[in-house]
Amino acid sequence: MRLAALLAALPVALLAAPALAHKPSDSYLALRIDGPRIEGQWDIALRDLDFAVGLDANADGEITWGELRAHHADVAAYALSRLTLRSGTAPCAARAIGHLVDHHSDGAYAVLRFVAECPEAVSDLEIDYALLFDVDPQHRGLLRLADQAATRTAIFSPERSRQRFERAEASRLRQFLDFANEGIWHIWIGFDHVLFLLSLLLPAVLVRKDGRWEAVDAFGPAFWDVFKIVTAFTVAHSITLSLATLGVVSLPSRLVESAIAASVVAAALNNLRPVVRGRRWVVAFLFGLVHGFGFAGVLMGLGLPQGALVLALVGFNLGVEIGQLALVAAFLPSAFLFRETTFYRRVLVVGGSAAIVVIAALWMVERSLDVKLVAAAAVPYTG
Repeated sequence: MRLAALLAALPVALLAAPALAHKPSDSYLALRIDGPRIEGQWDIALRDLDFAVGLDANADGEITWGELRAHHADVAAYALSRLTLRSGTAPCAARAIGHLVDHHSDGAYAVLRFVAECPEAVSDLEIDYALLFDVDPQHRGLLRLADQAATRTAIFSPERSRQRFERAEASRLRQFLDFANEGIWHIWIGFDHVLFLLSLLLPAVLVRKDGRWEAVDAFGPAFWDVFKIVTAFTVAHSITLSLATLGVVSLPSRLVESAIAASVVAAALNNLRPVVRGRRWVVAFLFGLVHGFGFAGVLMGLGLPQGALVLALVGFNLGVEIGQLALVAAFLPSAFLFRETTFYRRVLVVGGSAAIVVIAALWMVERSLDVKLVAAAAVPYTG
């Protein structure tokens, strides 16, 4: 019954996917400790701030610099009320000192500059981060904390909203595990990546005969087919994730996101009108190169120094692989068990692939033309 429920949930997941197609909500918090003073810069997406405090005054779907400037005090009050800094047990009072706008891979961000004054020189720092968690449990706060001794990173989530940092102790293992956990989460909520992989995996327990999908006779061929697909996808996106994160190769975000959507369309169409049959791992590799640039978006905005960047890159990539393997481990036995049913061959493979084509085609139009065709909403910034 559990296996049947897992497979039956696919159409529901497909219907929910359009609202979750874009890059998950992140903010970028940079802190620098200088004696008793903490200097901060906080990059928060305009689309998130518009939802939280209402920036788009005339409701025309665009946020101008004038609209943002009129709400500078609201933005500062909202953000700083959701960030608490403590040195030891003493609070460090924070105040805004400037407002800017910057662009990340997924659009325009308000940049809040602030300072926090502590009673004495900071020896350890406790941070309570509560931005957007009450309205978006998928939100993540990416921290870069610098002082004279070291630069370290951390990720805030609803489960880890309070963290303490000892200035004398920068645990690289803790950073590694945090980014590995973020990689797992990223693949699980990255519906475009998941649907691409799923499109390639759905026919793994079937074989094409006389223009129809028929069940394979044994588990072995299906397993090795999946093994080659997953390995090719892993190698490919690891290459471009590394190149993009280390700054060797850079591509426009709109081009990358549009190409990812196109890869999902192509993979799902191949299930309806097979062109590539025996070597779907080649498709996984070629399009996996594109998906790697998409994975890099989380790390590129941090501006980490080289040593921390490599640590974050390895941890995040490992997390992506763990999350990917968990999905495969849940999918393959269930698919093999139900491979001979009409429900699997007609509803999931044919109907599911058709639904994926429609959804991914909408993503492709949205991303390439920067328009919104389905609910949920990035509000464009016009400066």
